[in-house]
Amino acid sequence: MKLKYAAAWTAVTAVALITTAGCGTHAAEGTAKAVDGTDAIMAALGRATDRTEQLGSAEVRMTTSMGTGTPVTMDGTYSWGDGFAFDVLMDTAAAQMQQMQDDPKMRMLFVDGAYYYDVDPQASGPLEGKEWMKIDGSAIFGRQGAQALSGSSGGSPSASMKGLKYADDVEDLGSETVNGKAATHYRAVVDQKGMGKYKEAYGNEDNLFGSLTGGATSITMDVWVGDKDLPVRMIQKIGAMKVTMDFEKFGETAEVKAPPAAQTGDVTEAIEEAGAAL
Repeated sequence: MKLKYAAAWTAVTAVALITTAGCGTHAAEGTAKAVDGTDAIMAALGRATDRTEQLGSAEVRMTTSMGTGTPVTMDGTYSWGDGFAFDVLMDTAAAQMQQMQDDPKMRMLFVDGAYYYDVDPQASGPLEGKEWMKIDGSAIFGRQGAQALSGSSGGSPSASMKGLKYADDVEDLGSETVNGKAATHYRAVVDQKGMGKYKEAYGNEDNLFGSLTGGATSITMDVWVGDKDLPVRMIQKIGAMKVTMDFEKFGETAEVKAPPAAQTGDVTEAIEEAGAAL
């Protein structure tokens, strides 16, 4: 495995499923400023936040673009009712992970702060005879960044919605139809001051994620809220990266569990070393 090459794409694909952490509940104190109707906008987003948090899981379709190459598309389950986790299938070729998996789709999990990739067993090295590749989140965001993103709801949509209260400005962009559903389009922008501790993950060019995105001086988030006070779509722009998440169904998803340790090879240290060389 060419670790330097794989490290870059591991960062892109893994980050795509955690950047929706937004600013969370521990960001710096701030007051949202809107072009018009601040109170009404924040009330609507507050209802959507509460409803999303209450349901605790969702089926999603996500696309991540770095502005170059083929966007990486993923489908699967997010869960945040009892700790943040996900279980998705991603396009192997788009993620440029063909060296690790012959199948056109690669399964990826996130459990207890670590990413797990369903790979083909390798002939030598840490993945010799292993079916899963493990990478701790610290290899992507740095140790401080990974700690900032940890928690009960971690990178969940509800955490992202909570973070909107720290936006520098919010707007109501009106009614639109998304995936056949009527929704109201809202936009919010959070600068580095509003990111609080999350700037260690998103704004620090010294970690692998920041080196790929150029570091984020702000996060722009668009959210479309449907008639049941639930998000229909979220789009986040962080530096050079754009993440789009469409929600198909909320609640009643299966529990996500880590693969058996005996079937897992840990390449965190190798990815950290490769990332440092980027």
